[in-house]
Amino acid sequence: MTRPAVRLGPGDIVLLGLLGPRTRPLRAVLSSLGISIGIATMIVVIGISASGQQALHDQLSALGTNLLRAESQVDQNQKLPPVPAVAAKMTAQIPPVRMTSQVANTHAQVRRSEAIPATENSGLTVLAAENDLLPVIGAHVASGTFLTPANAAFPTVVLGAVAATRLGITSLTPEGRQPAVWIGNRAFTVVGVLAPSPLAPEIERSVLVGWRAAISYLRFDDHPTVVYVRADEAQLDAVRSVLAQTMFPPNPGKIVGSRPSDALKAKQISDSTFSGLLLGLAAVALLVGAVGVANIMIISVLERRSEIGLRRALGATKGQIRTQFLSEAILLALTGGAVGVAAGALATLIYANTKHWEVVIPTQAWAGGFAAATAIGAIAGLLPAIRAARLSPTQALRTA
Repeated sequence: MTRPAVRLGPGDIVLLGLLGPRTRPLRAVLSSLGISIGIATMIVVIGISASGQQALHDQLSALGTNLLRAESQVDQNQKLPPVPAVAAKMTAQIPPVRMTSQVANTHAQVRRSEAIPATENSGLTVLAAENDLLPVIGAHVASGTFLTPANAAFPTVVLGAVAATRLGITSLTPEGRQPAVWIGNRAFTVVGVLAPSPLAPEIERSVLVGWRAAISYLRFDDHPTVVYVRADEAQLDAVRSVLAQTMFPPNPGKIVGSRPSDALKAKQISDSTFSGLLLGLAAVALLVGAVGVANIMIISVLERRSEIGLRRALGATKGQIRTQFLSEAILLALTGGAVGVAAGALATLIYANTKHWEVVIPTQAWAGGFAAATAIGAIAGLLPAIRAARLSPTQALRTA
């Protein structure tokens, strides 16, 4: 009379699955390494992308998406149109508009000191700016002060974040002597340094001079080149459609309007495209890991013929042998997946902290990592498990 096979519980299956990795730990580590790398890459890519998107969302929420930028374009003679000096005030008459300000390119060159030849171009733009610019573009001063009615008429400047770095003046001390830069043949005292301006990157690369000072000292022609407009979010498209005609009625075709927040979103989309490439590389690493697990399991079946034959002789069924090797492959892959999830989360945390972002790792990322590891283990271990189950006790013991 044949004894019925003993039913294996979940704990028994796990213990059997751990039998191979426990006896050959180095092989188990190496076989799951490819899966760890693939899962870690996937977590890092998804986590960094999600954290970046959250940071962009928070940034736009703080800065607002209701900013419009209207810029005059040069004609075929490389000349800017004579936009009226009151263009910002004219634009402010549009009912949904809440705030306006304007800047103008003075076409002057800035130098760190008078010892630098005037022919040396710093690559920075000297802009005439109005005193109310910062609240309109959502920027703020990092050091010192901005242009005020008290200093805007005198030879003083405020440096954008990038301009400050290039000129070597990144901060001002109240007790120290205020530094100066040279514009044309005159020294201009630096009274402030701006923090980065995400919605107006052109301001970051500029040196800002008071409007009246630009007219007095730089021969500025009093024609603005860019008007910034804050309007009601719901009426933004309507304002955009009449912005050019309002700013420069004689030739609105010379005015180009844009929404700065759209540029930030477009950059995020380009970053997402690059993330797709990295996810493809992660998939390749997972494929390599799956091949490694399958290879190790096939070798394990060949090396453990005597174990398989002995277990079959003692009453183990084909299903139990199949379950043993299949569970071993799944556990190998899951171990690699767990290490990969942990490594990917740690890498994401480190990167997000360097960028001062909130760490965001979507649930589907780490859950998908474990699910992918389980699926890879099951697929990689299926064929070796079937081969092990097909071995008869006599054949396994004879060839062992």
